[in-house]
Amino acid sequence: MIADVDLARGAGLDVTGERACGSFALPVAKSTRTYHWRVLREAGLIRQRNAGNGTFVRLRRDEFEKRFPGLLDLTS
Repeated sequence: MIADVDLARGAGLDVTGERACGSFALPVAKSTRTYHWRVLREAGLIRQRNAGNGTFVRLRRDEFEKRFPGLLDLTS
């Protein structure tokens, strides 16, 4: 999905390495995006943080590299 590539490339991340979940321009329903984030979170590939009315996501690069060596390099 587009969001995965954006996270891997660091596109739109703030200084803490996070990006608002709602900031991804995905051509799917909100419920589908929510499901997608949950699957990635439960797989241990992202971290999500709730902050007021927003949710922020961060790629867990170390865990991703352990499970899929070299995959993130392909997105560069």
